[in-house]
This record gives sequence, C-alpha cells and structure tokens, in this order.
Amino acid sequence: MGIMIGGMQVSDEFLGTFSPIVLYWVYSGLYVIAGSFDAYRLHTKREEDEKNLVPKKDVVFGVLFQQAVQAAVATLLFKVTGGNCQSPQDDDASMIVLARQFIVAMMVLDTWQYFVHRYMHHNKFLYKHIHSHHHRLIVPYAYGALYNHPLEGVLLDTFGGALAFLISGMSSHASIFFFSFATLKAVDDHCGMWLPGNLFQLFFGNNAAYHDIHHQLYGSKYNFSQPFFVMWDKFLGTYMPYTVEKRSEGGLEARPVIDCKKEN
Repeated sequence: MGIMIGGMQVSDEFLGTFSPIVLYWVYSGLYVIAGSFDAYRLHTKREEDEKNLVPKKDVVFGVLFQQAVQAAVATLLFKVTGGNCQSPQDDDASMIVLARQFIVAMMVLDTWQYFVHRYMHHNKFLYKHIHSHHHRLIVPYAYGALYNHPLEGVLLDTFGGALAFLISGMSSHASIFFFSFATLKAVDDHCGMWLPGNLFQLFFGNNAAYHDIHHQLYGSKYNFSQPFFVMWDKFLGTYMPYTVEKRSEGGLEARPVIDCKKEN
C-alpha cells in the first residue's frame, strides 16, 4: 500500500519511517517562530540561553543522529514484519480496530517509557552517564525533544516505539499516523510555551507545563510519565500537580502546587 505523491507511488513503510522526521522539524520550526511571543513562554529567552548546558548546534546534531537510528530500525522492522500486511480496506482495519490499536500502542509506549525513564533517574550510573544528557536542557525547547544520549534514544524511544507497533498489531499504514502523532506530541511537550487553544495542552494532562516541572532541578523525582498520559505517576505517587501563573516580570511559569523544592 501507499499513496501517490507527484505521480509517484510512495509506500506506507517509507511514509511511516520519514513522515515523523519531517513533521518533527516542521512543527519545531513553528515553535521557533512562536518563541518570539514572550507572553506565552514558560521561561524567558534569556533563561533558555543561559541555563541550558548544551549548545543548540549540538542538540540539532544529536537529534539528527537519533532520527537516523530510528529510521534504520523502522526500515528493518517493516522488512521483518512485512508492515503487518494490513491495508485500510481490510475488515480488520476498521475504525474500531484502529482505535483499539492506537489505545494499546499509547498504553504500551507510556508504560515502557515511564518505568525506563524513572529507573534512569534512580540509577545513579545511568543518570550520570546517559539520561543527564537530556536534562542538560533545563529550559526545554521544541527541537530538543529528542535530544538524548544515543543509547537512551535506542532504549527509550526506538525500542519503546517498536514494542508499541508490534504489541498493538497496527499496520504500516496506521503507523504513519500513530508515530506522526506521537512525534508532534513529544515536540509540543518540550515547546516551553503555554498557548491558548493548544489542543495538546487542552486534552492531555501530560503537556508542556507538566513536563517543564520535571526538567527543573526540584522536579526531577516527579512527572516521569511520557508521552501521553499521567496514569503511572498518579498510581505510583510521582505525580506533581502544577498551576500555570503569570510572572511579575512578564510571561508565564509552571509552578508546583506543593513545595517539592524542600523535599530535594
């Protein structure tokens, strides 16, 4: 299966592999432009430039490397599974079945990422040598969403995505939409902005403000859930509620409801 683009047949496997990469940079680019609207930023531009511990060019190269690895793994996965051999016309690919596959994939990905992510915080060796790379971005921004140590990128994102694909049983055609959606969600969660009418922020408790709490030094023991729901944080006592309030000097700030600063 596939679609016609410019008179050429493009396979579902190709689109499932590269659509999320293209959307990552397009959506991130929109947030780079929107970043000039200081009234909606969760941190000032100065904080973004001064607090972060890694140059932006290194972030770009790191993300591109991770995306290259993900593309290679996705290509291999599609080859091995044959794209799960479903087409949109199959009875098994009805909207009800697709919805079930999406929900299962979301739950699998959330479960995998919560426990691996949390363990990386609690294991001092893994945090120091691997996960701390991502937390060099104390002030998150959109195109830094996938900035990780390469091993973390493989373990947390690439392997987690493969599990979600295999366990849900979705087709390569369905994967185009699922992984594109997951990519947009990840970018939005790291955008560092709180925009009126943002559907991700309206419909998901796991959003930019929620994740911003986790990126602060006082919030590193909380809000491990990603990328969709907050259920594991709530079930296991790592949920940190927050409010988004106006800063006296302008802009916005995500503030924890309880004083977790004293607990660290």
